[in-house]
Amino acid sequence: MRRAIHLLIFFLWAGRLPAQISGPEHPTQEEQLELLTEKQDREPEDDSYWQDLESLRKHPLNLNRATEEDLMSTGLLTGLQVSTFFGYRTLLGDLISIYELQAVPAWDLETIRKLLPYVKLGESSLPLDNFDNRWRRGESGILIRASEVLEKSKGYSEPTDSAASHYLGSAQHLTFRYDYRYRQLLQFGWIGDKDAGEQFFRGAQKFGFDFYSFHLFSRQSGLIRTLTLGDFTVNLGQGLIQWQSLAFSKGGQVLSIKRQAPTIRPYNSPGEFNFHRGIGLTLARKKWSATLFLSVKKISANLKSDTLSRDDEFSSLESSGYHRTKREIEDKNNVGQTAEGLNIQYSAQAFHVGLNAIHFTFSKPFQKQDRPYNLFSIKGRSWTNSSIDYSYTYRNLHWFGEAAVDQNGHLAFVNGALVSLGAHADAAMLHRYINKEYQALYADAFTENSSPTNENGFYMGLSLRPTDGLQAELYMDIYKFPWLKYRIDGAGRGHEYFIQLIYKPNKDWTFYSRYKSERKSGNLDAGTNSMHEVQSVPRQDWRTDFQYNMSKVMKIRSRIELLWYAHGSSYQEEGFLGLIDLHYQSVTRPIGGNLRVQWVETSGYASRIYAFENDLLYSYSLPAFYDKTLSYYINLHFRIDKLFIKTNKKTRELGLWLRWGQSYYPDKKAIGSGLDEIKGNLKSTFKFQLVSGW
Repeated sequence: MRRAIHLLIFFLWAGRLPAQISGPEHPTQEEQLELLTEKQDREPEDDSYWQDLESLRKHPLNLNRATEEDLMSTGLLTGLQVSTFFGYRTLLGDLISIYELQAVPAWDLETIRKLLPYVKLGESSLPLDNFDNRWRRGESGILIRASEVLEKSKGYSEPTDSAASHYLGSAQHLTFRYDYRYRQLLQFGWIGDKDAGEQFFRGAQKFGFDFYSFHLFSRQSGLIRTLTLGDFTVNLGQGLIQWQSLAFSKGGQVLSIKRQAPTIRPYNSPGEFNFHRGIGLTLARKKWSATLFLSVKKISANLKSDTLSRDDEFSSLESSGYHRTKREIEDKNNVGQTAEGLNIQYSAQAFHVGLNAIHFTFSKPFQKQDRPYNLFSIKGRSWTNSSIDYSYTYRNLHWFGEAAVDQNGHLAFVNGALVSLGAHADAAMLHRYINKEYQALYADAFTENSSPTNENGFYMGLSLRPTDGLQAELYMDIYKFPWLKYRIDGAGRGHEYFIQLIYKPNKDWTFYSRYKSERKSGNLDAGTNSMHEVQSVPRQDWRTDFQYNMSKVMKIRSRIELLWYAHGSSYQEEGFLGLIDLHYQSVTRPIGGNLRVQWVETSGYASRIYAFENDLLYSYSLPAFYDKTLSYYINLHFRIDKLFIKTNKKTRELGLWLRWGQSYYPDKKAIGSGLDEIKGNLKSTFKFQLVSGW
């Protein structure tokens, strides 16, 4: 760690550069994505949220016409803030100035500042709209993306044994997307995606891409509030029975504990797993609405033979979307899945209640591996969940929750509250009780587990703003697992404490520092024993981040992070990460980019550190860094149409994004494992993207 301390001093010094203009927003969304990836141990693949934000940036939301669903979709407001906004607008009428938002209860300046790029004020009445306008006056866009790791991994080498596994396709990852949008009223498009190692227009992929997706989504057509055909996601209640959109958990936004998103959203992302395919319809009249959906699709699963029934079963779902080897291709779309669902809502100004139900049918029986922690898992050819969700706002208190039951009668509850304690403080509380036998298929509630099952816990958070420019975020979470879990051979428990200080004395620079301490039950390695001793394992993490504006075109950011895993034990590990970012955006020409240099040094995989990396438009990377790694990347983007075409007329937009990155592992002779193993200690990645809009 001595080298880490020296680098710590360097990164702190690098932040002491003069600042002259307003800095970037505090990267709370980056931090939430890092924590979500750490929790699920995989990167989120649904980029619909970022597409929607970019669309709102071009066509801001009219606050005088916005619905509750519109504001929830931004992901920038808490449930209390959404409720108090509509209470304010109902009481006082249309907003006449954007500065009026400061008078809305529970709204603070930081929230308003983050929301401003995506909202505007206008007349509350709807503009003239007809069927023809929706189909002819919208905006179209095409995205073409390609990426490749330049060093050849083991999987691309011709095997000496014909039966050996290897990648059948090329090393390029290719994506094509077409999208049409008319305001927030009509959207349709399709996407094709080929992962690295998959075939393209040959072999198992004779029709080109390995994955195709289509969607058509319409809003506000009289009695029909929404109509969707093709691929879509479904979000019900607080996620106890179904939640497929991006949803954060614990992190620097301690008040973001409530799941909130439209019931049905169009799906237009390259992820091949967590979505439905079919038809969805929402009918609305006054305070009532009803949503029905039907999905029929093929899913990829691991099959195994049942010698007693002579019928194939599947033991797990394949969520990676990879179909590169002969075995992976055999598992592709080998199980049929039908899903039917219903949501009925009653929504008044301060009160909401919803009834939810979803039923799945599989073409083959679902039977997980015979392990003690799988004793209560989903079994058979069908599964049903139902729930009631509710919320109520009274003055400065917003209460919400969901009560759910599975087809075997096992219960799950989530109840929370958001409270405004005054102009300088807000609080959040959430209790969850989820029976050890409760099961749901595509659920994602506010839990410590990656899925809502086998957990009881209580969360409490505080957001304090004692003075202008200073903010403190604190939370504690105490939980227990009544039954066994993967890698926990017994009942477990844990607790987590978090504190984050954000200091922004002026518009020129931002500083934040956070400390997280958790202690969670885990198996103690006991050699060859089939059962392991369960003990409490501590983990601490400290991060400090600086952001500065050096000039009108240049911004700088630096970060250091230290991690301690199982400190004081015989298998303790330590980790260090330090990085510097430079961001450039010309104010006179349509060109910009950013550069990052980063050093990571950890004792092993248990002390890995996740770091958000800027990438191409609508894309990002969240790798886990461990061992010794020196890495850098460069992102560049241009508006080709404005760079080379000098005209005042409206022309077709054409943007080019380029990314080059390398990672150097000084202590390794090979990188990765299995078919992804690369000989040597250098890994290089190149990415290319064209985006055209008209």
